Amino acid sequence: MSQRRDDPDGALMARVEARDADALAQLYDRHAARLLGLARRVLGGGGEAEEVLQDVFLFAWRASASYDAARGSVLTWLLIATRSRAIDRLRARQSGPRAGGRSLEELDVDPPAPDDVEAGSADRQWESICRRAVLELPGDQRQVLELAYFEGLTQQEIADRTATPLGTVKTRARLGLMKLRERLRPYMKSGHHGA
Repeated sequence: MSQRRDDPDGALMARVEARDADALAQLYDRHAARLLGLARRVLGGGGEAEEVLQDVFLFAWRASASYDAARGSVLTWLLIATRSRAIDRLRARQSGPRAGGRSLEELDVDPPAPDDVEAGSADRQWESICRRAVLELPGDQRQVLELAYFEGLTQQEIADRTATPLGTVKTRARLGLMKLRERLRPYMKSGHHGA
């Protein structure tokens, strides 16, 4: 992945590709509000927009190597991913109960290739390693990260929900991400993260 020196998002994506969780958190802080706004416009509000936002940042983490600066900015890449996922949810919602009875051809989904099955297994193993690392964090740091990444809350929303000063929330998030990075570093170096 090539990026210009004056492209802070490109530099962050390079760090995300190197499995730097702090860089992902910085991308989130820079763009989550705009991406959430787009998801809400497509879906008409509700909790689904927050789920789309979570999906997009999980995608950014897992598929960071697929970002190509020659095809557009990081923000454009994230906006396209957000729009695509929001539209998929909208279509699924509109199709209602029939969705379960449609064929693979109607769903426009190919069966997984053997490589995809292996990658899925590696992803599940990596997810399990990450989940254990999160559980080992101090409770206050774990709570902040879970609210941010699993519920899609902004740091301000976390502060409001937990009645905690915003500065404290930011500190807990940063410390939690730094501890996660340290705990996961041996797996990243050995290539066991499934990326």
